[in-house]
Amino acid sequence: MNFIKLDIPGLVIIEPSVFADDRGFFLESYNKKVFSENGIDVEFVQDNHSRSSKGVLRGLHFQKPPFAQDKLVRVTKGEVFDVAVDIRPDSPTFGRWSGTILSEDNKKMFFIPQGFAHGFLVLSDVADFQYKCSNFYSKESEGGVLWNDPQIGIDWPLKENLILSDKDKLWPLLQDLKNSLSF
Repeated sequence: MNFIKLDIPGLVIIEPSVFADDRGFFLESYNKKVFSENGIDVEFVQDNHSRSSKGVLRGLHFQKPPFAQDKLVRVTKGEVFDVAVDIRPDSPTFGRWSGTILSEDNKKMFFIPQGFAHGFLVLSDVADFQYKCSNFYSKESEGGVLWNDPQIGIDWPLKENLILSDKDKLWPLLQDLKNSLSF
C-alpha cells in the first residue's frame, strides 16, 4: 500500500497493492497494522454503504464531538469526486478543501480524520460508496456545511442538474459555524 499525505494535515490518499490476473483481482483494503505503521492508528467501529446515481451530491457532512468520526472511504462501483473540508477552527488550513477521484478502476481510498466535513458527487451512472467510521452515528451530533459555500469554493466537476437532499441544500455557511465548532 502507498500512503500519500496531502497538503492539508491529516488527509491521506491510500493506493492499495492490486494483484490482477485473468481471473480478476485481489487487494487488501484495510490492515490495522499497516495503517498504524503509516500514522493512521484508528479503531473503526461502523461500516456504511450507499448507492447513488449520477449527479447525486451528498454532503458536506460531519459529526460533532463526542461522536466525531474518522472515515476511510472508497468506491467499489462507479466513480465519484470526493471532498474533505478542514473545519478545525484553530487549524491554519481552516476552510481549505481537498478533492480526489475515487473509482472502482483506480481503487484508491481516502482517509478523512475528525475535524473535516465530507461530501461526494457521483460522476458515473451509479456509484457504490463504502466507508469505515471510527465512531457510531449520532443524529444529535450531525452537522453540515453548505456544499457550494463560496468562501470554500469547491470546484465540483459537474455544475448542473445536481441532486441533493433537502437537508444538504440548507446547511449553513462555514463562517456561520466557526464559533460553534470544537475539534
